[in-house]
Amino acid sequence: MSTPDGLAWLPDAPPSIERFLAPDLQPYPVLPLIGLILAVAYTTGWLRLRLTGRPWPAWRGIVFLLGCALIVVVMGAGIEGYGHRLFSVFMFQQLTLMMAVPALLVLGSPGTLLLRATPHRGPGRLILRAALGALRSRIARILLHPGFMIPLFLLAFYGLYFSDLATDLLASWAGHLGLELAFLAAGILFTVPLISADPLPIRQTHLGRFTDLFAEMPLHAFFGVIVMMAATPLVPFFADPPADWGIDPIQDQQLAGALAWSYGEGPALIIALVLLTRWFADDTRRATARDRQVDAVGDAELEAYNAYLHRLGRSDAERREDRTT
Repeated sequence: MSTPDGLAWLPDAPPSIERFLAPDLQPYPVLPLIGLILAVAYTTGWLRLRLTGRPWPAWRGIVFLLGCALIVVVMGAGIEGYGHRLFSVFMFQQLTLMMAVPALLVLGSPGTLLLRATPHRGPGRLILRAALGALRSRIARILLHPGFMIPLFLLAFYGLYFSDLATDLLASWAGHLGLELAFLAAGILFTVPLISADPLPIRQTHLGRFTDLFAEMPLHAFFGVIVMMAATPLVPFFADPPADWGIDPIQDQQLAGALAWSYGEGPALIIALVLLTRWFADDTRRATARDRQVDAVGDAELEAYNAYLHRLGRSDAERREDRTT
């Protein structure tokens, strides 16, 4: 391993599955530390609910912790070093941070867990006030609005790689880390309005969520096709992998494009299935509540409509009677 500017470990051996997954933390493992902190905080809240006898769905805890583990593995193992050398590896990390990890974290409903597990007195009261204040702020409404999220996705793919921005940022450890943090934040901001069960400042209709999802899905797929078809390196930073690795940068770029085209569709499909399930459940719940209301107090709208039809019928009969007389 070599250490350019003392901030990042770069691999000197050709990539392999074993080297990708080998425990090999960077000198400053920021994202793995974030994943670990999130896991500890979530587990603490989960245990607090159990100790106080309040239920919490186990599946939510499992998927959230799985998302945290994915952060630690993808950003804390040897794959992170190869992400400094190969476009395909960096693209895999980007898609994981933007598509796979956010879906797992959001399905865990960490916001609801925070509200239920945090004490409502002492320091906990301040935490709750800060959380609710941030949730109700105008900034939260802007960040979660489709008019902000979808352009952000466009910037993360087209704006980043079809300009010099990627090479400029990836040239430094801080820029590389900043991009990874931005990918995770962008993915969470996109996923929260779609499938979050937590309290939100605004909540779209099911049709609106589907519209947003299917507006995003072609973006990275079409981007992947463009990258696969490019005959020259799009990101000069990745144009010169180590010669002794025997890797063609154009073939590696094509692999990156194939990942962008295919990998992102899996999490998007899961999100679509979650949306469909919730849409069906909400419609069923409303229909059941409506039937119960009709059984209890009758259907005022139907009765009014029947009375209206009855009046029309009487008016027609009276007009026929007037014509006969």
